[in-house]
Order: sequence, then structure tokens, then C-alpha cells
Amino acid sequence: MTNLQISVIVSTYNSEEWLRKVLEGYKHQTYDNFEVIVADDGSRDTTRELIESYQKDYPVPLRHIWHEDEGYRRQRILNIAITECAFDYVLFTDGDCIPRKDFVAVHAKFAEEGYFLSGGYCKLNMPLSQKIGVDDIANENCFDVKWLKQQDKLGAKQSIKLSAGTTLATVLDFVTPTGATFNNCNSSAWKKDLIAINGYDERMQYGGPDRELGERLENFGIKTKQIRHQAICLHLDHKRGYKTKESLERNLQIRKDVKTEKKVWTDYGIVKK
Repeated sequence: MTNLQISVIVSTYNSEEWLRKVLEGYKHQTYDNFEVIVADDGSRDTTRELIESYQKDYPVPLRHIWHEDEGYRRQRILNIAITECAFDYVLFTDGDCIPRKDFVAVHAKFAEEGYFLSGGYCKLNMPLSQKIGVDDIANENCFDVKWLKQQDKLGAKQSIKLSAGTTLATVLDFVTPTGATFNNCNSSAWKKDLIAINGYDERMQYGGPDRELGERLENFGIKTKQIRHQAICLHLDHKRGYKTKESLERNLQIRKDVKTEKKVWTDYGIVKK
């Protein structure tokens, strides 16, 4: 959609080095009709200071929404961010995903009433993640397959995604066997649809809360579009200390209930019981 106003929600927690690179990515977008909201799950003061340093001359509105660190409450801060969005269309991504310069433009291009967009990411190893500097983001070296391979190893799938032109990327999105699921690193939807299903289920921790939200959107009648080869972002490597067997099992049960009962609404979302 031409001139669509977009709220970009970037989730983060105590990861200033990666967040700096992500904020640099949104400084250099070809599309400028958007705002950036950093949804912060209780980071230390240095994260706030980093965001404030960028707010001084950022090319689009940059806001910081934070709550106290009381353990993993990412879905809660995302729900708060949804309600705080200034615009009707919401793009979700993470504080470890550097967007290519056309990232927001691709989401704007394919946004359509009655749909959500499903993107993916190009996963990098730790050496590559660390070697990317702010200049490499500004001049787009970090999206150049040849440059990346000169720095360290790059997987074949990542090479294909990064080197595909518009036509090939369109074909790949059409033929990919990967489902068009809701992925928090790179998906977008209409705010009214997110509100209609009551946002994220805050009982869920790491392991599929974004997929569950997408499954309720589909139960609500929202269709999907695959853009994983067209909306490109680089996923920087990191540990996942918050991943637990218990949370994964609980999340799978919640998703099973959503599927079998065709649930649209969660009682544990934006609006509480």
C-alpha cells in the first residue's frame, strides 16, 4: 500500500550491541512513513541511554516502552506496545534482526486488508554477527554475499535469500514448503485484527507465542502471505537462556487448544479477565 503508515515494534532485553545495529538498519530505510517502538522487557539503564542517544537525530519517531524486569514477560510488553502504536498497521521484529534498506517498504507493498504477512530471517553465526559494524549497515556490505563470505562462513540458504533478485524472490516465496506462519522476527498485521483477538497470550514464554497469535488470527478469518524471501533481515547470533522444557510443553498445549477449539480470543492478553 502506497503511503501506508506503519508502527515497527522491536522487542529487546539487555542487548545493546545488537540493538544498536538494528536501530542503524531502520535509519537507512527507503520507506519513511513509519515509527519505531522499542518494546523493552526490563532492560538496564544502558539500553535506555542507547535509545535516547538515537532519539536526538533519528529520521523517524523513535519511542521506548519499558516495564520492570520481573522475569520473561516479553508478550506483556508486546501487548502494551500494540496498544501504544500510533498507526493502524504493525510490523513486528526483534532487537537482533538488522533490516535491509527495503524491509519496511516490502511490508508496506504487500499489506492488505484481511491478511497478515509472514517473513523469516537470514541467520548469521557469532563471528559474522560481531564483525558487522554500523558502516557495514549504512553501505549494505552486510547484505552482500561476497562480503559476508570474506568475513566468515555463510550457509547456502542464507546466500540464496540474500542474492535473490525481485523475480527470483517472488518465485521462491511461491514455491517454498515453509508455512506462512506469524513470526515475531518479521511479520506484520493490522492493529484492529490484533486487538480483535486480544493480542499475545501472556501465559506463554519462549517457544511459539508468535505462532499461536497467528493461529488465532487465522481462526478469526485472516489469511496469510509469504514474504520470507522478499522482506530480508539478518538474525544476529545469541544464547537463549530463557528456553525451558516446561515453557515449550505448556506452549504446545496452549496451541493445541487453540487449534482443536478454533479459538480466536485469549483471556490472558491485552484485556484481562
